[in-house]
This record gives sequence, C-alpha cells and structure tokens, in this order.
Amino acid sequence: MSDIEIRDDRAAGRLEAVDGGEVVGRIEYFELSSPRPALVPVHTIVEPAHEGKGIAGALARELYATAAREGVAVAPLCPYVVKWAERHRDEAPTADPELLGAAHEWLAAHPGRF
Repeated sequence: MSDIEIRDDRAAGRLEAVDGGEVVGRIEYFELSSPRPALVPVHTIVEPAHEGKGIAGALARELYATAAREGVAVAPLCPYVVKWAERHRDEAPTADPELLGAAHEWLAAHPGRF
C-alpha cells in the first residue's frame, strides 16, 4: 500500500481509502444505536485496479480502531470484515450475538439502504 489515506465519511456511512484524490476502496456501514451503539459494516469494495494491495485489510483495521476510539462495538455483516476479524482477534473483539441480531433487523427494515 503506497500513500493511501483512509477517511471516515460518517454522513454517507463510508470509510474510504483514497489514493491521489481517488477513492479506491471503501467499507459501507451504518451506525446502530440499540441495544447499544455499534458500527455495522455491510460491504467492503476495492476497485479492481487496486486489489491485492492490502486496502481492504487497512479499511477493516481502521474500522475497528475507530470503534475502539469511540468506545463502541463492531457488529460485522460484511463477509470480508467477518473473516478479517477472525484472523485478527487481537484487534477485533468477537461480535455480540445480540448486536448482530439487531443489525440484521435494522438492515431488513431499511432494504434500500445498501
């Protein structure tokens, strides 16, 4: 990964990887408020020309770091983030089943969001 900048566009629900002003990857997420606050990643996308450069992993790492700084949990629904978390237990606490259930319910109630 060269000079990739990762920025949080909270209003849009995107954690973006930016290279030279171009968004080359992103995690799309939403914020869950109940039963307690959590970030819920739904999709991880890396542009084909930038695959294999560690961008998706850097995004997942930053998502968990952001959650830790904010004192909130992560309830991953994105298959990539779930697998990343399984490989990085020291950085990614196990998701609470209650939060995962609430995240699935939220997503089902907002079908056009993702």
